[in-house]
Amino acid sequence: MRLTSSPDSNQNDRRQSRRGPQRSLIAGVESRRGPQRSLIAGVESRLCVGLAILWTAAAVTFAQTPAAPQPGTPPVRSQFHEPSPMDFNDHTGFTQIFDGKSLADWEGDPAFWRVENGAIVGESSKDNVVYNAYIWRKDLVAKDFDLKLEIKCEIAGGSGIQYRSQTGLPWTKPLHPGEKRNLDWLMTGPQADFWFPVNPLHASYSGQFYSENTPLGIVAWRGEVVNSTAGAGPRLIGTVGDRSALGGYVKINDWNQYEIIARGGTMIHILNGQLMAVLIDDDPASSNNLAGKIGIELEGTPAKVSVRNIWIRKLN
Repeated sequence: MRLTSSPDSNQNDRRQSRRGPQRSLIAGVESRRGPQRSLIAGVESRLCVGLAILWTAAAVTFAQTPAAPQPGTPPVRSQFHEPSPMDFNDHTGFTQIFDGKSLADWEGDPAFWRVENGAIVGESSKDNVVYNAYIWRKDLVAKDFDLKLEIKCEIAGGSGIQYRSQTGLPWTKPLHPGEKRNLDWLMTGPQADFWFPVNPLHASYSGQFYSENTPLGIVAWRGEVVNSTAGAGPRLIGTVGDRSALGGYVKINDWNQYEIIARGGTMIHILNGQLMAVLIDDDPASSNNLAGKIGIELEGTPAKVSVRNIWIRKLN
């Protein structure tokens, strides 16, 4: 018996035949979409992880944020912070050693020293010649201390602040014609130099460490950190800055804030808030390491120096 297909059956077969290529096309498209879906899934995964990390960090930061301080509670300071600036006019723990009125507590030649406008003034002229003249505070001997004062040089000449200094010692400089000397009015020892800038060399002196009336002379020039030991000369171990550039901190014909810090063998000179010179003297027998007097120098003719607001904080 011969079997024959019905018209409906043949029509169905033709439909299935035409759908075959369509299904293959759809399968191909689906195959190509596979990597895209994997890529999208990967991006979504990474986004979820990133959001989780951000959320965690925010939660930790929020947890670490300190609560607002209660009224009257001192502020909490960070472990890393800048030091508070020094107030030159803060005299807590200091003693004023010049009252701005008289020289009753000071020893010096009255031919050169006087009080004027609240300051100790030393002055020389062609009619009143000075080579070296000093005035020092009576009943005061100090070794470790902080010393603050204001100083001004006018006309010409030089000055300086003597500290850890002695009086009554032989004067090593040659005697000038007509010069008279009273060794009780001459000082030997460390000096924080200060000069009127009549020339570049003299201009470079202000702020340096000078040893008056000793073989040492200038030990630490302005801008230097110097170390000195027994049996060896001074050695430069560092610099503060350019010597000429540091001169820009010196006020001419105006008041300058001078601070001298002495701690053991370390002596520091600060002028108008700028570090100028440091000497570290490790020789216990050095003249720089003796307790001594505080004084002021007037050097040269003509010259004028004024010093006021003198305060000291003794540590021993």
